[in-house]
Amino acid sequence: MTAQDALVAVMVACSASDQDMRTAELVAIQRMVGHMPIFAGYDTDRIREVTRIVIDLFEEEDGLDALFGLVRAALPERLFETAYALACDVVTADGHHTQVELQMLEEVREELAVDRLHAAAIEWGARVRHMQP
Repeated sequence: MTAQDALVAVMVACSASDQDMRTAELVAIQRMVGHMPIFAGYDTDRIREVTRIVIDLFEEEDGLDALFGLVRAALPERLFETAYALACDVVTADGHHTQVELQMLEEVREELAVDRLHAAAIEWGARVRHMQP
């Protein structure tokens, strides 16, 4: 798994956490992968493979722990906040937050040791970027 795969895995995990990957969330993932500098040169066909890995891990008893192990192994620490920001954007993309999605964001924040103050700023930014009229 590459660092870019790990970022995609975090986004997919947050979208799939409530067992309802909404179209807006999937479009947000595709849009971010297609336009953000961190994904320059990334093969977008990998999204499907990474999604399969995440879904397969969710079906295992300790799959979430395994997923975070893969993510931490592939992702440089300097991109932990980036992963959290991308996850927040995916969760807010459809304008609806389920409790499960919010719990998953909290898990991402804890697993990647994102400072609470930084997390609050990231969450605020995601919320205002995806504000409904």
